[in-house]
Amino acid sequence: MDKLTLAVVSRNYFNLPAWIGLHARLFAAEGLEVRIDHIEGIEEVNDRIRDGRAQLAYGVTEHVILDAESGGHQVIIGGNVNRLPFSLIARPGIEGLAGLRGKRIGVSSIRAGSSSLIMRILAEAGLHWPGDYELVPCGPILARWEMLRSGGIDAGLQGAPLDRIALDQGFVSLCEPRQEFQFTSLDVDARWAAANRDLLLRFCRAFLRAHAWFYANREGSNAIAMKETGMEARYAELAWQDYTRAEIFPRDGEASEAGVQALIETSALIRELPNRARTRAEDYIDRSWLAEARASL
Repeated sequence: MDKLTLAVVSRNYFNLPAWIGLHARLFAAEGLEVRIDHIEGIEEVNDRIRDGRAQLAYGVTEHVILDAESGGHQVIIGGNVNRLPFSLIARPGIEGLAGLRGKRIGVSSIRAGSSSLIMRILAEAGLHWPGDYELVPCGPILARWEMLRSGGIDAGLQGAPLDRIALDQGFVSLCEPRQEFQFTSLDVDARWAAANRDLLLRFCRAFLRAHAWFYANREGSNAIAMKETGMEARYAELAWQDYTRAEIFPRDGEASEAGVQALIETSALIRELPNRARTRAEDYIDRSWLAEARASL
């Protein structure tokens, strides 16, 4: 068995296709032993591709863009969270987006990720950072949930099924964005990919099969989600319904050009990158790997 390491953000539902590849032995069928490293610091996920501790990542897509603009070699080769799966969850008593004025909002990082979304959502409601509210970098979804429950923040984006759990515990949802937006993606260093063609194509075949498996195996997907996260069966079922109804995971495994473009435009509104060399989504996506893997299935 050939060994690969996939770095992922935290232990949340975003990782289900990778967990399916492991538990349904789709990686093993390709002669691969894939270790999935669950990382709490979102910057570290793509850092591990850069320094070689991981060969692939389910990373925050904005980090690929930032890497490219600093002369790096990371590329998007597949999709992960192609459409927003979030609810903006707030503590009881906060009414509407306007109620977040002067409040503390948890984000994964100031540099990238959920901060871009928060800034855009609240700008549309007339609230602007940093004057109208505070952003608190507290890590990914699980960390935000703990800080919301402890009172460390007043609001934060939560993905399925934690958004449903929060509502059941008396928290409130201020909005539920579902537009096409490439929040996370399958990323790789282009130099490693070129030097390890056979390994990557085998991974991509399992990756494609995992997405098809997710849509075709409701009970199996729920069982894997429960095993990996400890969530209750009813929440696993609600998450599967949300993700399949909105096709948050792409059926074909592909990154969304429209979703990457939406990310670029949101990022450009928020962060000045004076040396930005690329402005089109297709400049960051290499579709050749999934195309070749699909042709060999």
